[in-house]
Amino acid sequence: MVVLGEAAAALDNGAFLGALLESMDAAVIACDGDGRVVFANRAMRELAGVEPDGPLPADFERAAFRHLTTPDLRPMTRAESPLLRALHGEHVDSEDVLLRRPGHRLRVFDTRAQPIRDPGGAVAGAVSVAHEVTAMRRVERFRNCHIAVEHVLKKSGSIAEATPEVLRAVTATLGWPSAELYLIDHASGLLLPAGHWDSSGLEPDEFFGHTPVRGQGITGRVWESGRPIWVPDLGRSADLRTAHERERVEICLRRGVRTALAVPVRDGGTLLGVLTCYAGTQEYEPDLLTVLLNGVAAQVGIFVAQRRAEELSRQLARAQGDFVDLVGHELRTPLTAITANATLLADECAGHDADCAQMAQVIARNAGALQQIADTLLDLAGLDAGHLALDVADVDLAALVADAVTRLRHGGGRLTLVTELPARLHLPGDIARLRQVVDDLLSNAVRYSPPGSPVHITLRADESMADLCIADGGIGTPPDERPRVFDRFFRGSNVRHQGTPGSGLGLSLARAIVLLHGGTITLADNKPSGTIVRVRLPLAGPPP
Repeated sequence: MVVLGEAAAALDNGAFLGALLESMDAAVIACDGDGRVVFANRAMRELAGVEPDGPLPADFERAAFRHLTTPDLRPMTRAESPLLRALHGEHVDSEDVLLRRPGHRLRVFDTRAQPIRDPGGAVAGAVSVAHEVTAMRRVERFRNCHIAVEHVLKKSGSIAEATPEVLRAVTATLGWPSAELYLIDHASGLLLPAGHWDSSGLEPDEFFGHTPVRGQGITGRVWESGRPIWVPDLGRSADLRTAHERERVEICLRRGVRTALAVPVRDGGTLLGVLTCYAGTQEYEPDLLTVLLNGVAAQVGIFVAQRRAEELSRQLARAQGDFVDLVGHELRTPLTAITANATLLADECAGHDADCAQMAQVIARNAGALQQIADTLLDLAGLDAGHLALDVADVDLAALVADAVTRLRHGGGRLTLVTELPARLHLPGDIARLRQVVDDLLSNAVRYSPPGSPVHITLRADESMADLCIADGGIGTPPDERPRVFDRFFRGSNVRHQGTPGSGLGLSLARAIVLLHGGTITLADNKPSGTIVRVRLPLAGPPP
C-alpha cells in the first residue's frame, strides 16, 4: 500500500488508487489510526451486505465484523480481526477468516493485513485484503473426507453400520445439516433408505425414511436417470411439479432445507443407490460439489458391492451345504437300496432273460455312479467341516504312487505312463486319503489326454516337502477358468463341449485332502498343450 500522508485523506482523495481498489475481486478494507473504517471497496461492501456505492453507512463497522468467525466457527471479535491486529503493528500473513451470514452459504477468505505508516514511521492506520478460497478449502476438506470415509468403511462390517459415520463426514465437510443414503433392494426392486445423518437437532418427522418414487423428486429422478441432480432453491424450482414432488418440497421447506444435491451410487456401470444431501442455505459451485460428492459415492458403491458379493458368497456356500445335506440324508439310502436290488435282479436274470439282465446292470451301474457322487459330496462336507479326521500314519508315498500307476496300467487302454520315482519317500499322512488324491489326478490326466499320449509322473523331495507332479499333454484348461478348477461342480468349457463325463468334484476333494495334510495343490499349463498338477506335502506331516 502506497503511503499518501494521512490514511483517511489518501484513500478518500486518491482517485486513481480508489478506482484500482474498486476494480479488485479481493475485498479491501482500511481504517485510520483510531481504528475507524475509512475505506471499503465494492467487494468488501458486498460481503458486509451494504450498498456498493456512496459513503459508508454509519453502522458499516458492525455490519462488516458481526458475521466473521474463526476457522473453528467461533465468533470473531473486532479486536481479533486481522485489520485491528494490523493496527497494533502485527503483520497478518495468510490467515483464514470465515463469513457466516444467516441464510447464506459459509464462505472462507484467505486474509492478509498490515499497518499503514506515515513518513515518520508511526502507525497511521491499517489495511486488510481478503481473497475468497471457499472452493479451494472445500477441495482440501473433501480430501480429508475421503480419508475419513475410507477409514469408516474399512472398520465397518455392513453398510448399515457404516452409513451414519460416512454421512456425518460428508455433511461436516459440506457444512450442510443433513444427508441420506438410499440403496436398491434386489428382492423388491425398490429404492429404500439405508440410513441418514442429521445435525440440525430437529425432530425427524417425515423428512427421513421415505420410499422414493422412481422418476419423481430429486432422489427418484437420479434413480431413474443415473445422473446427478442439483436444485439450488427448492422453493423456486419449476421442475418439481407432481403431487409427490410438491409434498416432499413442502416437507423440506418446513425443515428449513433450501438446496439439495443427489448423486448416484455405482459400482462400475451398475446403479446401486442414491446419496442425497441437503443444505439450509442457497449454495453455489454445483459442478465442484458434484464432482467431490461423486468421489464419496464411488467409495460407498465399491463398499456396497463388496459386501453384497460377500453375502452372495455366503448364500452360495449355505446352498451348497444344504444340497450336500440333501444328498446325504435323502439320496444315499435309496441309492444303496436301488444298487443292491438291481444287482440281485441282474444275478437272477442271468441265463434266463438277457434283456432283463442288461437293464438291471444299467440300473445298477448308473445307481452306483450316483452313489459315488453322493459319497464324494459327503466326504467333502465332512472334511471341510472337520467331522472326518485324518488317520495319520507313516506312508511311503513313492510306493503309493507306484502302486496307483501299476493298477492304472493293468486297467487296460492305450496308456503311456512315464514315472520318475525315488526308491522310497516316507511322510506322515492318511494313506487312504492320499491314495484318493493320486488316483483322481492320474484318472484326470489319462481321461483328458489323447490315446497313447504320455503322462509323466515325477516325485521328488527337498528338505521339508514332498513334490508330486503329474503332467499330461491333454486338452488343458482355458486360462480364464483356471482359478475355478478346484471349485465344486466346476468343469471347464472345453471339457463340457467334448461331452466327457464327470461330476466336477474330483479336484475339489483332492484339494480338501491336501489342505488337511498341510500341503498345497496347484495347476499350470504344460506347453504346448496339457496340464501340470503339482501336489506338495510336508515331510513333517499334517498340522495338529
